[in-house]
Amino acid sequence: MPTREIKQEEWHSFFDSISKKGNLEKKRAKIEVISLNIGDQLAAESLPIFGIVYEPKSDTIEIGLEGLTHMIHHPKKVYIEEDALELCSVNISDENDIQHIIRLHDPMTLPPPE
Repeated sequence: MPTREIKQEEWHSFFDSISKKGNLEKKRAKIEVISLNIGDQLAAESLPIFGIVYEPKSDTIEIGLEGLTHMIHHPKKVYIEEDALELCSVNISDENDIQHIIRLHDPMTLPPPE
């Protein structure tokens, strides 16, 4: 999957765009938080995602999930992975070199009853 960096001046419009165009509709998210100090922590697993917003005034990225808002203060880098123009993951590193990896996936569906 191709990975590309989203420049800081594009964060607000990029996240607004993916949130408003329905690119996250019916998606679920897994959020991993990784750093040398805390290791690999799971912040959310398979929760419906409503949107991702960058707030320039507070320099914060907010990920809205069902029952949870994951906040990333003072982000420094944003990388995304796309597959056939579909967003697969967002990797955000903050001022403390903590990585927040948001992996998107479709919910599992069961076959219809016979």
